[in-house]
Amino acid sequence: MYKTNQTPKMELKSSMNETWKVFSVGSFVGCLVLLLIFDKRHENTSLLAARNAMLQFAPFKLFDSSNLTVSPLLEASNTSISPPSLAMKDMELQKNKREKKCNMFDGRWVYSSEETPSYDSIKCPFLEEKMSCRMNGRPDFEYEKWRWEPTDCRIPLFNGTDMLERVRNKRMVIAGDSLNRNMWESLACLLYTSIPSSGFEVHAQKIVYKLLKAKDYNFTFEFYWTPFLVDFDTNHKSGKDVVVLDKVSPNFHQLKGADIMVFNSGHWWSHTGKLKSWDLFEYKGELMEEMPMELAYERAMRTWATWMENNVDKEKTTVYFRSISAEHKTRHNDQWCYNVTKPMADESYVSVYPKSLVDIIESTVNAISKPKVNYLNITKLSEYRIDAHPSVYRSMDWKNITQKIENVLGYADCSHWCLPGLPDTWNRLLYVSMFLDNSNMLS
Repeated sequence: MYKTNQTPKMELKSSMNETWKVFSVGSFVGCLVLLLIFDKRHENTSLLAARNAMLQFAPFKLFDSSNLTVSPLLEASNTSISPPSLAMKDMELQKNKREKKCNMFDGRWVYSSEETPSYDSIKCPFLEEKMSCRMNGRPDFEYEKWRWEPTDCRIPLFNGTDMLERVRNKRMVIAGDSLNRNMWESLACLLYTSIPSSGFEVHAQKIVYKLLKAKDYNFTFEFYWTPFLVDFDTNHKSGKDVVVLDKVSPNFHQLKGADIMVFNSGHWWSHTGKLKSWDLFEYKGELMEEMPMELAYERAMRTWATWMENNVDKEKTTVYFRSISAEHKTRHNDQWCYNVTKPMADESYVSVYPKSLVDIIESTVNAISKPKVNYLNITKLSEYRIDAHPSVYRSMDWKNITQKIENVLGYADCSHWCLPGLPDTWNRLLYVSMFLDNSNMLS
C-alpha cells in the first residue's frame, strides 16, 4: 500500500518541478530580452540626444554668435522618432543659411518721401559745378528720395564719424577717371559734413588731384586723375597724344603706401569720333594708329595688375576696383536722361558699354591674388537711375546755354551724377564692404 500511494506523489512533485524550471527559464529569457530592448532604446535615445546637442552647440564653435540664426532643431518630446536623415538635412540647412553671403549689389530702389540727403551740398564747397544740381537750379529733388535696399540682407547707413574712427591714421586714395572723381567728391562730402569743418584741411581746386585731410584723425583722402590707368602721354615726341599700354600712369608712384586704394577705368576706352582722346597706341616701343579696343584694354589692365602685384603690400593695403558706371545717353529704348525725373521701373536698360571690356576687367581682377582686389559692382544698381544725372543742370548758366544751342540732348550730361545722389550709395556700399570684410585692418 505504501508503495502504491507513494508513486503518484513523486510523479506529481516531479511534474511540478519541471514546470517550475520551464517557467524560471522562460522568465529569465524574457528578462534578458526586455533588458536588451531597453538597452537598445536607451542607446538610440542617447545617440539622438547627443546629435541634438551637437546640432545646437556646434555653431558657436564655428561662427560669431552675433551672426547666428537660431531656429528649432530637435525637440525633446520627439527625439526618439526623428530619423537621423531629417536631422542631417536640418543641420545642412542651418549650415547653408550661415554660409550664405549678402550680395549688396542685388536689390531694388525704394522711394520714401521722408528720405533726406546725407549732406547739404552748400556746406560742401569743393563740389564741381557740373555735379551740384541743386545749386545749378534743378527744380525737382525726387531723385534724392530713393534708397538702395539689397534683396537678402540689411546693410547699415553710412556713418561718417564711424568711418573716420575706423580709418584713423590711414591713407586712402581713389584713382581713375572723372566718374571716380565723382565718387571722391561724394565721399569727401559725406566725411566733411560729419564733423566740424575746422577739423579738415582741403585742397580740391584742381581736377587732376584733390586732397582732404581730417586732422584730428590723421586721415588723408586723395584723388588722382588717370582715366586709362596707364600712361596717357600728351607730350609724346611724336607730337601725338599717345596711350602707352605697357607703362602705368606717372602718378602711380604717389599711390604707394596707401592703406586703401579704389580704382576704375573704362569710359575713355570706349570713346569714338570726336570724343576719342588719343591719336596712337604704343606697345613695346611700337606706335600703332589702330588696335582692337579689347586688345588695347586687356594689355593696359594687365600692366596695371602687374604694377599692383609688384608694388602693393598685401598685408597692409586693401584694394577695390569699381565697375563701370551706367550712362543714359542713347535714343534706344528712350534711354536719354534729359527731362527724366524717375528711375527706370524695370530691367529694360540696354548698355551701350561693350560687355567685352567688362569681361576683361572682371577676369583681370579675379586673377590678381597678391593683393586681393575687391570688385565693387555698382553697374546694375546704377542702370536704374536714369533720373539721377545732372542732365542740362550741369551749369549754373544752363538756361542761357540751352536757349542758344539746337542739340539740347547732346548738351545734357547723362554720364556723371548729381551730388548728393547716386555716388553716395556707392560709398555706402564701400563703407559696408570695408566694415564687414576688413574690420581688422581698419580697427
